[in-house]
Amino acid sequence: MGLKLALPLLLCLTISASLFFKTIEGKKEKVCNKGWECRDSIYCCNQTISDLFQAYNFEQLFTKRNSPVAHAVGFWDYQSFILASTEFQALGFGTTGGKLMQMKEIAAFLGHVGAKTSCGYGVATGGPLAWGLCYNHEMSPSQSYCAEDYVYPCTPGAEYYGRGALPVYWNYNYGKIGEGLKLDLLNHPEYIEQNATIAFQTAMYTWMTPKKKKQPSAHDVFVGNWKPTKNDTLAKRVPGFGSTMNILYGDLVCCQGDVDQMNNIMSHYQYYLDLMGVGREEAGPHEVLSCGEQKAFNPSAPTQSASS
Repeated sequence: MGLKLALPLLLCLTISASLFFKTIEGKKEKVCNKGWECRDSIYCCNQTISDLFQAYNFEQLFTKRNSPVAHAVGFWDYQSFILASTEFQALGFGTTGGKLMQMKEIAAFLGHVGAKTSCGYGVATGGPLAWGLCYNHEMSPSQSYCAEDYVYPCTPGAEYYGRGALPVYWNYNYGKIGEGLKLDLLNHPEYIEQNATIAFQTAMYTWMTPKKKKQPSAHDVFVGNWKPTKNDTLAKRVPGFGSTMNILYGDLVCCQGDVDQMNNIMSHYQYYLDLMGVGREEAGPHEVLSCGEQKAFNPSAPTQSASS
């Protein structure tokens, strides 16, 4: 049975959580199972994403994604989002903390997704923030995105332009993310624009995985797993939404003051918080929400291999 056909049946099932203990480094830790959606993790003892964020919420956030003028009509759906999340909920994605933090992380992740896949503009019907998930791939690639890399060399004939919910660019990123997901994205980058579950999975992998060793992930800085060092404090990097932008985009978006590109991502996050009933005031003060005054975790450098 296909994934999209199976999920509606699974969603109709009432599955009680099982609770047990497992030994981790000599200590017993309470872990829970929530059936197909979240298993064998302390995070599964919290509510799952589908408990908090249901199909109607997804429709509210992305009302224009199947508009006739959208470029990915019929591609993105709630079922694919939830199926993708089952790979990451046991790791804390959307399941860390209490209900408020869980809702905020879902809104934060989707705020990035909405901003990066939007075809909204100032006078668009429904407003510019209603057009997230309009795209599933870059429409007019500006370059080949093939860099010399011994670990993840370009496959002849493959194109590594931007694809997915948080667009993936360059051969080394396709190779690295594919390795993490156990998918052959280096040889088949087209999988991301052919399957919405994979398109969401690559974005969630990006959200949950640090760019470099000894650095936090976007998830870590958002949910409070990361404690800033003295150098972070001097660089004005603080836990919250602003630092997620810093990790994901660096000085391409951050470190430039209140530029439009940064404000657009922030606006999507705040808009989604409102639509989800959380309220934009929960986004925090400007210095937490913004990254305009932060120094980049990874300053831009001439294009080079990510594995070098």
